[in-house]
Amino acid sequence: MIGKLKGTIDEIGDDYVLVDVHGVCYEVTCSARTLSKIGSMGEAVVLFIETYVREDQLKLFGFATPLEREWFNLLQSVQGVGARVALAVLSALTPGELANAIALQDKAAVSRAQGVGPKVAVRIVTELKNKAPALGGMEASNIGFKQELGEGVASAPVSDAVSALTNLGYSRDQAANAVAAALKTAGDNPDSAKLIRLGLKELSR
Repeated sequence: MIGKLKGTIDEIGDDYVLVDVHGVCYEVTCSARTLSKIGSMGEAVVLFIETYVREDQLKLFGFATPLEREWFNLLQSVQGVGARVALAVLSALTPGELANAIALQDKAAVSRAQGVGPKVAVRIVTELKNKAPALGGMEASNIGFKQELGEGVASAPVSDAVSALTNLGYSRDQAANAVAAALKTAGDNPDSAKLIRLGLKELSR
């Protein structure tokens, strides 16, 4: 089992990279996001590997971080999500963005991934909602707050403020982050108007 590769980049394709490790080239399938990060031909590279062994093939999937690899495996626990769809999701969203989208039950964000339809997006955000905090990574702040929003149990002023900011054209994640920041300076029991005003101030920074 191969868990990690260290070598130099021999070739970069549309969805793969050839990694030269002491003269042996390994073909590693990667997400578009990983391929955009690894560098150019001849440069050193480190990839965290998930090895798939089938009767008729051995395939390596490579990731820039262990967290991305964990999400790759977790996504495939959802019905209808295989390796191709999991890579498409990780091409469209960072681990932090994916955790936020799941916490917020933001199906639209997940369905931005190529080949992910509405039904699969619903299954991803529904089936993984209790696992997002553990795999949120450093980018996924305020996960508990966002889960309250996603589950519809946040207070009315908070929900109304997030809805208002979303209607102004901000993404649900941007709106939630802004309102979470606003709550820290809004004092006790702020109304929605105050949260919207402070949220807009946060978004203008």
